[in-house]
Amino acid sequence: MTIHENIKKQIIDAMRAKDALKLETLRGLTALFSNELIAKGSAENFIDDESALALIKRSVKQHKDSIEQFDKGGRKDLSDKERAELVILEVFLPQMMSRDEIKKIAEAKIAAGGKPDAKKLGQFMGMLMKELKGKADGADVKAVVEELVK
Repeated sequence: MTIHENIKKQIIDAMRAKDALKLETLRGLTALFSNELIAKGSAENFIDDESALALIKRSVKQHKDSIEQFDKGGRKDLSDKERAELVILEVFLPQMMSRDEIKKIAEAKIAAGGKPDAKKLGQFMGMLMKELKGKADGADVKAVVEELVK
C-alpha cells in the first residue's frame, strides 16, 4: 500500500472516529497530492511514495515555520494547533538518523576523500546529502559537517 493509499484509508478512519483535527490534516495532504498529480499532468489516481514523502517533508517544514512565527507573535492557540498537526504528519515520515550515525558516515567520507576545505564544503555537503537521501535532516548534517571540519 502506498503512502497516498494509506492516507486515504486513514481519512475514512478519522471520519468514523470523528477526529476533526486528523481529518483536516490528512485532507490537506491529499489536496497537496492531487495538486502535484495535476501539475505533472498525470492520469494516475495516486502519487508515488517518493513524491509523497517530499510533499510531506515540505508540509512538516511549513508547520515548523508556522509554529515559530505563532510563538513569536504570542498566538499560543494557533501554535498548539500546528504542533498537533505536525505530530500527525510526522507519523508518515521515515525515522531520521541520529547525529552519531550521520557523524560516522561523514567521517568515513572524509577518510576516503580527505578533509574538505571551506571552498569545497558545499560540494561535500551535497555529496553527503545525496548519500543520506531522506534519511537525515539537513540541519543535523550541516551541524555535524561543520563540527568535523573545524
